[in-house]
Amino acid sequence: MSTGDITIVDPRIERAIVELQEMVQRKYPTATFEVSQGDDPVGTYLWATVDVDDTDHVMDVVVDRLLHLQVEERLPLHFIPVQPVERALQVLRTSRPSRSRVVSSAAW
Repeated sequence: MSTGDITIVDPRIERAIVELQEMVQRKYPTATFEVSQGDDPVGTYLWATVDVDDTDHVMDVVVDRLLHLQVEERLPLHFIPVQPVERALQVLRTSRPSRSRVVSSAAW
């Protein structure tokens, strides 16, 4: 499996990635995925971009299977659900408190 600039050589990780992608896409058909290698911790990272309010819901879809893959099958595979950039920016804009100017009554 080749994903972007990396090639997955372990067929067990390749199958696990496909399985997790299918699990997510059953619930979130518009999800997109990227795979990367990382070193903190070392392993393969599956990034799922899903347009949802709370990415915890996406994690809920795969967490049991992911833990099985990591613990029982000892696969160095990590799953990172993220929101699209546009949604993340929107959340940041709406969650910022409005800036109001505070004028101190203390004399200098």
